[in-house]
Amino acid sequence: MNFAEAPDGTGLAWTSEGEGEPLLLIAGQATAMDGWGPTAELLSRFYRVIRFDHRGIGRSGRGDADRYTTRLLAEDAAAVLSAAGADNAHVYGHSMGGRVGQWLAIDHPETVRTLILAATSGGKWPDPATQPERAALEALVGGDMSRLEPLFFDADWVRRNPKATHAFFNSPASAWAKARHFRASRDHDAWSELGSIKAPTLILHGTDDRLTPLPNALLLRRHIPRSVLVRVAGGGHGLHLDHPETVDWIRQFIARTT
Repeated sequence: MNFAEAPDGTGLAWTSEGEGEPLLLIAGQATAMDGWGPTAELLSRFYRVIRFDHRGIGRSGRGDADRYTTRLLAEDAAAVLSAAGADNAHVYGHSMGGRVGQWLAIDHPETVRTLILAATSGGKWPDPATQPERAALEALVGGDMSRLEPLFFDADWVRRNPKATHAFFNSPASAWAKARHFRASRDHDAWSELGSIKAPTLILHGTDDRLTPLPNALLLRRHIPRSVLVRVAGGGHGLHLDHPETVDWIRQFIARTT
């Protein structure tokens, strides 16, 4: 386990596995690096996978409350890349991690070789079709695993991967940190600046995502120049884990665009 120093001095826990071109994984809201589970292992066969715990999560320090915005969390991600000795990297963000990845590509374009965005959005949008289903949002806020599992994963995958499921939903975090992660994700708004993203961008989105419905991905595709959208049939909000075929698509995208 290694520690990077965030701009405000907060310690950020990170690890590195595998060899090859660096690939930074940015986890979703209130999810520790361990939540990447089997996906990190698969990717580490082809890349040097760098993972980290967001501030307030897992083994990272808490820091100040005013540092919990997606744009400032991107500064944490940049600090991790620097500590890992990676001048630039492929960046893969899931959900809130995708929001953080957007700001990293906007504010630190020199550090992002390619950008992969899974189950995420550019922020609030007035169209009701982009909003999470009410019951899905209530389940997310409530934190009941029995209600969350079907929103994220295929039931067969959950049965076959109990350890990965448990690691994903049980990241060490205080109620204080979880509330600030939720607020950071909810308040994200990068729509007006997405057009400045220069990194080749792959958007992965499940057709059955009830927390971040598919129209969000269509809007991302419209706003990010030269981006590519892959609709994952039957995928929910956790498609980055229960659809391992996405690893092949990521490899093909990186090979084709770099």
